[in-house]
Amino acid sequence: MAKLTEEQIGEALKELTGWEREGKAIVKTFTFEWFTPAMGFVTKVGLLAERNDHHPDIDIRYKTVRLRLSTHDSGGLTDKDINLAEEIEAYAL
Repeated sequence: MAKLTEEQIGEALKELTGWEREGKAIVKTFTFEWFTPAMGFVTKVGLLAERNDHHPDIDIRYKTVRLRLSTHDSGGLTDKDINLAEEIEAYAL
């Protein structure tokens, strides 16, 4: 899969509230009221990721969940990352 250009990444981030660029990835931290909803969110993200055959790095710290998306095979950001971020956002609303 082709990597996105810097311009494409910038445009995509304008539409993804709270997502930020971190090197060759995009990241976002989600905060929940306590551990159980955070884990429920992680489970849903896992199902979305599996369905898309694209798996984020997930860091769980009690009630915060940090997601990092990057297409490792392509060496940077691709449409797969943006599409998964959009699906995660739709679920998180």
